[in-house]
Amino acid sequence: MTSLLGEKKTIVVNDDMPPQLIVVIDAEEEFDWQAQPDRAQTNVTSMYSIELAQTICEEYGIKPCYVVDYPVASQPEGYGLLKSYYQNGKCEIGAHLHPWVNPPFDEHLTRNNMYPGNLSIAQEKQKLEMLCDAIELAFGFKPTIYKAGRYGLGSNTVRVLESLGFEIDLSMCPPVDYRADGGPDYSQSSAHPFLFGSNSQILEIPISGAFVGWAGAASRGVYNVGQNLISLKLPGVLARIKAVDRLMLSPEGFTTAEHIRLTEFLYKEGVRTFTWNLHSPSLVPGMTPYVNSKADLNDFLDLFRRYFDYFFEKLSGQATTPNQLRARFG
Repeated sequence: MTSLLGEKKTIVVNDDMPPQLIVVIDAEEEFDWQAQPDRAQTNVTSMYSIELAQTICEEYGIKPCYVVDYPVASQPEGYGLLKSYYQNGKCEIGAHLHPWVNPPFDEHLTRNNMYPGNLSIAQEKQKLEMLCDAIELAFGFKPTIYKAGRYGLGSNTVRVLESLGFEIDLSMCPPVDYRADGGPDYSQSSAHPFLFGSNSQILEIPISGAFVGWAGAASRGVYNVGQNLISLKLPGVLARIKAVDRLMLSPEGFTTAEHIRLTEFLYKEGVRTFTWNLHSPSLVPGMTPYVNSKADLNDFLDLFRRYFDYFFEKLSGQATTPNQLRARFG
């Protein structure tokens, strides 16, 4: 995966550095994640519920980073609340490229092209330029934080980011392999941040995820075998016996026990930056697979508080933002 971003510069972090937590929310339209791309799916009604996450973040002194895509940035009902938060210093704003709903529309409408890194360099750059223009019109500034839609970095992305003045990327999603769907492979990547670009000027802050279990260095291979034998329910068996489990620091599909288990594993590996990540439609029942009822939503929001309580009280962690981390590491 590192080859997609060119040479990387390792960031040396002292073991005594308090763990740092950022919250990244993909502010996007509502669409069926499993379906073929549809340019007509641009509704952003879930953004009216974004205050549910914002309120919890403010309770814990967290300034979340909202990475917004074109449907959100180009519609007042999408960016209205976020603009108020931003103007009051309560959040950071970045760019999130969903190519199929982001003009210009001159690429083939395929599932493969939902990953922006699969586009030609001209297409990827033109779409991101138009997204930056929409964000500037809505918020009054050009974004310098980027997260590729569907985590879709590509071989041209680093050149595109450099040309448009981006300083931070949040796209890498270890340890997931998206190749079966046409995307990149992050299965051998780590959650450690690093610098990349021609002058090592862009900070990569990966999503917090890892293969966790006593399988150790063999975890990736063991997990892949389990996936190939999914009809035998082997992945669940491997997780239950704690041989290997693929965990991510997200309220979407993971429990508090798994969040803590992942955090403790990464902390022992020397990771000190942690990313809590979710998608805005998950704040409305029925819009994503993770929240289907009001009760589900209450449980979903409780996951925030339980993890934040653990992180700040038990781990003595600190809240930070992507820009604050770049000032620290860059």
